[in-house]
Order: sequence, then C-alpha cells, then structure tokens
Amino acid sequence: IAARRAIVYVSSPQQEAVETGVHLDPSLKEVTYNPTYETMFAPEFGPVNPYRSQQMAAPRNMLSGYAEPAHVNDFMFEQQRRTFSTFGYALDPSVDTTSQNSSNSYIGAVDEAEKKKGLTVFEVGPKKHDKRKKVQGGESDDIDNYLGPWAKYVDEKDGAKPSEEEQKELDEITAKRQKKGRNEEEAPAEEKTILHVKDAYDYQGRSYLHVPQDVGINLRTADIPDKCYLPKKQIHVWTGHTKGVSAIRLFPVSGHLLLSCSMDCKIKCFSLVSLPSGHSKAVRDICFNNTGTQYMSAAYDRYLKLWDTETGQCISRFTNRKVPYCVKFNPDEDKQNLFVAGMSDKKIVQWDARTGEVVQEYDRHLGAVNTITFVDENRRFVSTSDDKSLRVWEWDIPVDFKYIAEPSMHSMPAVTLSPNGKWLACQSMDNQILIFGAQNRFRLNKKKIFKGHMVAGYACQVDFSPDMSYVVSGDADGKLNIWDWKTTKLYHRIKAHDKVCISALWHPHETSKVITCGWDGLIKLWD
Repeated sequence: IAARRAIVYVSSPQQEAVETGVHLDPSLKEVTYNPTYETMFAPEFGPVNPYRSQQMAAPRNMLSGYAEPAHVNDFMFEQQRRTFSTFGYALDPSVDTTSQNSSNSYIGAVDEAEKKKGLTVFEVGPKKHDKRKKVQGGESDDIDNYLGPWAKYVDEKDGAKPSEEEQKELDEITAKRQKKGRNEEEAPAEEKTILHVKDAYDYQGRSYLHVPQDVGINLRTADIPDKCYLPKKQIHVWTGHTKGVSAIRLFPVSGHLLLSCSMDCKIKCFSLVSLPSGHSKAVRDICFNNTGTQYMSAAYDRYLKLWDTETGQCISRFTNRKVPYCVKFNPDEDKQNLFVAGMSDKKIVQWDARTGEVVQEYDRHLGAVNTITFVDENRRFVSTSDDKSLRVWEWDIPVDFKYIAEPSMHSMPAVTLSPNGKWLACQSMDNQILIFGAQNRFRLNKKKIFKGHMVAGYACQVDFSPDMSYVVSGDADGKLNIWDWKTTKLYHRIKAHDKVCISALWHPHETSKVITCGWDGLIKLWD
C-alpha cells in the first residue's frame, strides 16, 4: 500500500511556511518501507471531534482500554486468582516484585497481604495436627511387656459408658423411636361360627363334607373331562358377603364345596352351610389342605388361622406381627403339618402347625411377597413379589436357586399352575398373562402371551380349563375373559361383575362351569 506523499514548495518569504514531508494514514496496517521515528509518531492531521472525551481519545486496542501483553504461566495465574478470591489480594502483574517494596506490589486488600506476609492459598494450608502418642511398651524381645502397634493411646479412655447428661439424651432418643415404630398390639379377634342348616348331619350320619354321589357326575375321580366348552350364561349367584370378595378356593379333588374370603372379615363355605367369622380385619387369602378337612386363612390383622372345615372352629393361630399376603400348605402327604406364608416384610415364613413355631425363613425378596406356587412334584416352589422378580426355591433351603428378573418385567401378583403341571400362568401388571415353563429352566414362553384385558393395579387370579383348552381371567372392568390356549386368541368376554372381577375358577370336573367373584361382594356360577 503506497503512502500519500505531500510536497509543498515555498515561493516567497511572504507566504506561510508549510510543513513538508511524508505522512502516514493512521488506519494503515502495513507500509512497504522503513519510516522514521518522527513520521511514525507524528500527530494526526485532520478535523478533531469536539465531543470526544479524553478517555475515548486515549489509545485502545480493546473495548475497555489498552492491554499490554504480559507473560504469566498458567499455574501462577491460577494461584493468584484463587488467592484473590479467597483472601482478597494478589500480586500486581504490572510491577516488578524483585525491585519494588512488597506493600506496593499487591492489589486489593493490601493490609491483609501484609498481615499474611503475601502467602498464597497453596502456601496457607491446614496445619497438621500432632499425632496422638501411644504408650511405650517395651522391646520386641520382651514378650510379656511388648505392646507394639497394639499399644493404647496416652489419652485413651477404657470405658465407653456415657456421662449422666449423655445418658439422659440417649434415653430420650430411644423413647421417641420406640413410640414412633411401635406396632399396634392387637389381640386376636374372637372366633365364632354360625351354622345355617337345620341338621349338621344327614340321615346316614354323614356331614356336609361328604362328597355327593347323586349329582350326575363322578366327583371322586381324578380323571379330567375329555372336552371343555365356553360358558354362556349365569346360572347361580351366592350372596352373603357385605364387602368385596378377596379369593375363592374349591374343595380338593371333588370341588363340591367353595371357600371364599372377603374384606368383611368373614370366611364362607358355600354349598352352603357354615359361616366362620374370626378376623378383625379383611381376609386376604385362604387355602385348603390336601383332604379339605382343614383350611388356613391369612388376614390384614396380621394373623394366620387354621380352621376345621366341618365345625368351623379355629384350631390354632399364628403371627410374626407382619401382614400375610398369601398362604399355602405343603402338598406332600407327609408334610401336611407345614405351611408357608408370603409376608409384607419381604420374607417367606415356614411354620409347623403342630408346634406353632417358625421352622424356616426364606429372606431374599426385595419387596412384599405376593404368591407362592408349588411345582416339580412339590420339591420346589415359585414366589413372586413387588420387586418385579420371580424366584424358585428348593423346599427347606433358604437360598433361591433361580432368579428371574428383566428390565421389561412388571410385578406379577397372581400365579396359577396348569393342570398338567408344565406351565405357570402369571398375571402381569402390564395387562398381559405371561406363561413360564414350570420344569427345569423356568423360561418365558414368548409364543404364549394373552392380551386384551385391563388388570393394571389388581391381582386378578388366572385359571385353566381341566383339558387345557382355555385360559380364564377376570379384569378391572368386572369382565370374565376366556382365551384359547393354542392360539392365544380372546374367544369370549362376559360382563360378570359391577366392580373388579378378582378371581375366576374352572370347576375341575365340569366341562363348562366357571365360578367368579368380585369386589361387589357376589360369587357367581356360569355355565
């Protein structure tokens, strides 16, 4: 870029002398020759802005002023920045600290700098406390008197007993905790039974537990019907419960009696004769023993009770001060005195009904235990829980040998074993019925998933038809849903109850009879 050159000639002494020479344009960034000092620092020519302040007229190379380049390494900069933010002073970078007085070489809180003698944050560290001294304990060759690293500290106290003030404070804290965590010690409710028939025995002296033989079907046989059919209509309604029904169970083998438990604290035996009432809170689950002569009930009053089916009398009661969610007798003939209960404190507790003592605890679940189902010829049992897992246990061994939990799995609060013992139907809280193998691997059968009903939030019990043709389940809308086992197609849907249909049972000897119960307090028979 060429610089503008201005040459003026003097023609006469009367004319004013005009400055001559070469002038550089102030906006130039580069020149092609070496100008003199006078040329480079000559004053600018041109009109002056009268409104420009002295600060605006001063030379600037950035918005806030003129910054001179200075070299400070990263460590020194960070050290001074932290010192300034902590103590309020830092070294002045524009002053040569080697030649100047120390008081002038700081910016910020100069008095604080003099007081701390200019120490930085890295130099003013926490003072190390003196180590506690140990009792000197002889030489290593003196076995009796040598203490070594096990010697006590000089100021160490042998007794850990708190002082009087500390003891008072501890007593107050303990009393508060006991008051806060104290469970209500409720006495078991008085058991009573009402018999609703004129005679407890017939003309031959047989009780109502006797399996009838004049109903046109053999209820004593273990054979299953050849072919089952879809139920079409309601043929009977059992009433009597004043609140929702929690669960229903059929009499073992024959199925001629129906046991129900309800939120009205009552247990009823339909067919229809006795009405035991012996829990102070809602009854959650019930279970017959193998012969049907006794049954167990689990209620929210924290008690499990063993009843005599014929008389309705309470034989014994069991509790560990936790709420039992499910109860099952061991199905083996030689272990009918043992039963297991899934509790609200994440444990499965095993009792001996003869002694009333806890004989085993299975404590591996991370949530309340919802179901217990015996599999593999009663050598094992499967449990599900609120922790969204399925665990398989060997009987009397408190460590699960199989743990099934996937990120996609939901809680499964209702589980049923198929009549052939090969499959487990699990009611999943994502509105599906999942099928797991009940032998060896316990794998999920991805080809058999039953959908189309709404059960989220309710433990609706699932059941199979005796010939394994159909799967039945209630739902949150009070409907009875029936699927085909082979195709998983939803065949039939019946509006069974006004509220939740919590359970559905297919009669083991009838080809098309299904029993449902709901939270409307009704139990219905469909055919």
